[in-house]
Amino acid sequence: QVQLVESGGGLVQPGGSLRLSCAASRRIIGISVMGWYRQAPGKQRELVATLTSSGSTTYADSVKGRFTISRDNAKNTVYLQMNSLKPEDTAVYYCNVQPTGRNGYWGQGTQVTVSS
Repeated sequence: QVQLVESGGGLVQPGGSLRLSCAASRRIIGISVMGWYRQAPGKQRELVATLTSSGSTTYADSVKGRFTISRDNAKNTVYLQMNSLKPEDTAVYYCNVQPTGRNGYWGQGTQVTVSS
């Protein structure tokens, strides 16, 4: 049914910026929360940012002030703007969309590598 397609990852130098996109194949009705997770090699998956349907946001302490989660409802897309990137941000990033009262959806993951 619904697929989430991620894009925008790649290789960037420390201090640089990237914008990740997560586009749904069709509109999802009744979204409760959207989020971005990341998983570095040998580490557990970590919640990076969330955005509720009412517009409230949360961020992991490690990215607060540098990352911004947003959405464009007309494009069925959620974004993660990443600024002042650090090598510690290197990971595979996954988007997640959670409708109210049913199973959610996951993107395929996109690699972000921060290195000089």
